[in-house]
Amino acid sequence: NAKTDEFQDLVKAGVIDPVKVSKSVVNAASVATLLLSTEAMIAEIKEPKKDKKGGGPGHGHGGEDDEMAGGGDF
Repeated sequence: NAKTDEFQDLVKAGVIDPVKVSKSVVNAASVATLLLSTEAMIAEIKEPKKDKKGGGPGHGHGGEDDEMAGGGDF
């Protein structure tokens, strides 16, 4: 039992199918080994969502010249 850091009988602990647990452990170890031994990994970096509200000057888009140029952080 990883939660209590104790060894238990799987059937007595309520694990109905210990084979699924074993397969999950082997799969997790396999994925971890793959990631650790890979020289390069590609991951997608999600960009923050943009404000979908439109607006002209002074509509709270930020920037120093917000009132004058209708600017913002675009």
